[in-house]
Amino acid sequence: MPPLTARRLALSVGLLAAALLLGIAVCASIGSSHYTLLDLLRTIPDREIAQATVLRVRLPRILMAALAGAALGASGAAFQAVLRNPLADPYILGVSGGAALGAFLATALGLEAVLPALPVREAAAFLGAAATVGILFLLSSARGRLVSYPMLLIGVIMNTVYLALILLIETVVEFSRLHGVRLWMIGNIPIEGYDLIGALSFVLLAGVAGLTLLGRDLNLMSAGDEAARSLGVTVERTRVVTVLLASFITALMVSVAGPIGFVGLIVPHAARLMFGPDHRLLVPAP
Repeated sequence: MPPLTARRLALSVGLLAAALLLGIAVCASIGSSHYTLLDLLRTIPDREIAQATVLRVRLPRILMAALAGAALGASGAAFQAVLRNPLADPYILGVSGGAALGAFLATALGLEAVLPALPVREAAAFLGAAATVGILFLLSSARGRLVSYPMLLIGVIMNTVYLALILLIETVVEFSRLHGVRLWMIGNIPIEGYDLIGALSFVLLAGVAGLTLLGRDLNLMSAGDEAARSLGVTVERTRVVTVLLASFITALMVSVAGPIGFVGLIVPHAARLMFGPDHRLLVPAP
């Protein structure tokens, strides 16, 4: 791969943005009904139905799917860099499982009904992800330094524990209280309002931008901690900030779309084949 220049970065991001818009346009025109985006510009007898189908059903789900893919892809690329493990992703590390347990527990306790005006599920998902990250840091510390190689094994164990706790909650909580959450648990792209989509987009862009700014340090850390330290990288601080940012945007999407697996594992590898290993482009590419 050629070195990453400002021109190549701008060209790559521009092509990816164009591909995203094209994909949104094509997907918004495909469905069980025959309506397409062109029908919104033409005068047809059932134009209102066409607008409702495309703008209120298809487009919100497409945008939510794009946000979920971007969040999980960027998080996966960041985790793989700081842990120097090609199998690392938010799902395997237990971050998605912790967020899912927090959101599931909030629903089971009926907190959303008690505090309908507050983002209870989102807050509970973030707390679950943050608790997972805290446990990962605690169990992976050795002599005051954060060691990356035990994190994957710890994450797999924690995922198993979270699944067992979710199954336990399902057996002891009244079935009607969990209505709708079962579909969310297997990963679901819901139909949300554009206000929520806009808020998620803003927070996601801020998180991905933060990870992208750490791209140079992630490149150096991929070569090894000692090599990165010798080149001026504060390895422990960079690892903590990266994991926290990646966990935050993961928890945000899990609270809405559920614990979707393998996207954060496969997408970074696909992007790495197309754009190279430079994380200044690899992180925002998904």
